[in-house]
Amino acid sequence: MQQDYPYALIQFYATAPYACSYLPERMARSQVATPGHLIDPQVYTDLVRRGFRRSGVFTYRPYCDHCSACIPVRIAVKRFAPDRSQRRAWKQHASLTAHECPLEFSEEHYRLYQRYQTSRHAGGGMDLDNREQYTHFLLQSHVDTRIIEFRDNDALRMVSVIDRLTDGLSSVYTFYDPDLQRSSLGTFGVLWQLEACRRLQLPYLYLGYWIAESRKMAYKARFKPIEAYRKGEWMELQPE
Repeated sequence: MQQDYPYALIQFYATAPYACSYLPERMARSQVATPGHLIDPQVYTDLVRRGFRRSGVFTYRPYCDHCSACIPVRIAVKRFAPDRSQRRAWKQHASLTAHECPLEFSEEHYRLYQRYQTSRHAGGGMDLDNREQYTHFLLQSHVDTRIIEFRDNDALRMVSVIDRLTDGLSSVYTFYDPDLQRSSLGTFGVLWQLEACRRLQLPYLYLGYWIAESRKMAYKARFKPIEAYRKGEWMELQPE
């Protein structure tokens, strides 16, 4: 990374070990870029290209002592070809209407988030998030962040938090109606973001981390071809 301002002022520190959210009985650490107010969209894009992600105002990447299971992945928009089940998910939810919302607290969004966490991630800690924790996680940002809500008539079905980069979109977090968990809403959300990249003429959709051993993360490998960041380079992911 070039050392021009503000790059020369960005510093990195490693967190203390903490329990891994994805792989039971493992400990994790993160490398955090700071200070957050200097991480503008261009700096953030450069960091995302190097495997970083964002959680609230914190920009981080895995920095574990004895594990390298978290693999940054992205989809090259022009190369992506949906498979049969993905085309079915797109058609199934084609009637949903998408609206961009202000980056501010919505009680309706928060209630959907609670229902989603309780149903899909019970016991993971996020199911206990209060309004303040939810706000810190999804609504605090120093970069160009968008909230997109998806409705079926007046019924809220899904919410996606997305960061705009100079070379793509970064999918921060998506939550949806857990009563429709067999409806492939999550797949539709990724496909919608890919289509948004096409409309904006952005080459990449960054999906965060793929973890082969984690059911929560393994689904990302179904979006083919998908690229992985390994040893300082982006290359096509070849799941074993």
